[in-house]
Amino acid sequence: MKNTPSASHLGVKYPIIRPSLPDLDELRRKMDGMWSSGQVTVGTHVRAFEEAVEKKLGVRHAVEVSSCTSGLILAVRALGLRGEVIVPSFTFAATAHALSWNGIVPVFCDSEPDTLNLDPGKIEERITRKTSAIMPVSIFGVPPKVAEFERIGRKHGLKLVYDSAQALGAKVNGKYVGGFGDMEVFSLSPTKVVTAIEGGMVTTDAAVLAKKIRQMRDYGKADDGEDMTYVGLSARMSELHAAVGLANFKRMADLIRERGILVSLYKKLLAGLPGIRFQEVPVNVSPSHNYMVVFVDGSGGVTRDTLFKRLKEEGIQTKRYFYPAVHNMTAYRIMKRRYPGKLTVAERAAREGLALPLYGDLKSEDVEYICSRVKTVFGRK
Repeated sequence: MKNTPSASHLGVKYPIIRPSLPDLDELRRKMDGMWSSGQVTVGTHVRAFEEAVEKKLGVRHAVEVSSCTSGLILAVRALGLRGEVIVPSFTFAATAHALSWNGIVPVFCDSEPDTLNLDPGKIEERITRKTSAIMPVSIFGVPPKVAEFERIGRKHGLKLVYDSAQALGAKVNGKYVGGFGDMEVFSLSPTKVVTAIEGGMVTTDAAVLAKKIRQMRDYGKADDGEDMTYVGLSARMSELHAAVGLANFKRMADLIRERGILVSLYKKLLAGLPGIRFQEVPVNVSPSHNYMVVFVDGSGGVTRDTLFKRLKEEGIQTKRYFYPAVHNMTAYRIMKRRYPGKLTVAERAAREGLALPLYGDLKSEDVEYICSRVKTVFGRK
């Protein structure tokens, strides 16, 4: 596996992310077959990738799509959701965008203070007669309390769609995510542990839903390829992206393990700095280690934004993540009046979260250097 060139020419010594990419010679060999066959989209490589995912994750159906966002849009449409869907506000905006594109109102709910995932204890107070589903998110690759959401969904007759964009390879009680709820949707973008350069994936155990998604990713075409059974999208995955994704998927366990070592080192070196805390991981969960995020509350004399600025000056790229909370974004400003003082955990996390560099070929000595720069900002040696 190889990685993209350094961004040092842009004044960045350490980028926030650098995608792991397969050997270029190996990819060229696969490309030769694509060129000669003329099958460049939704062909043998796409199906091979889907089959590998089905086998590894223990799900009946995996459907590769052009992005996680298109996958979420199609999943919501395939389920026939209407009215309102409960989502976290501390998430990437695409979670809410997928609902808005379907004419559904995202109802924002607060997060747990430790895991920062959607708080199941706050869900029922958000349920109304218009609620059709709940959409939990695996924040930074840490799966939410799936058993609690399953219980609430059954009790109130609600659908469950998991935005598992950052969670490919994560486990709950030793079981890979992918088969929870009605559907799960993953991202394969450059910022993910397993990347296809661009792309997404929908997993489900329901054959009817899987067939719908397969048709809807190709405009909604009927089996004859001429009629349109559904109103779909052009959301196919190309053979090139599938070849990259499958090569990376085969190394998923190693990629997660390597990142986990770096995350542990970050936490060890930064533990005890005043005003810094980390996302907590439940004992029954194995995360994907998609991001390394610290939360800086300012009590140590350093704010998140100060740390962001100072590290940038050192050539260390970081990201205020997720920022701002979705209900405070311009696109959703009309909804702000519904949430004053109600989403305190989400707003605090958005105000304090800072993602540090984490990628495949980052070395332990690189992490040590980055942490030394963080400590310098805090006035520590």
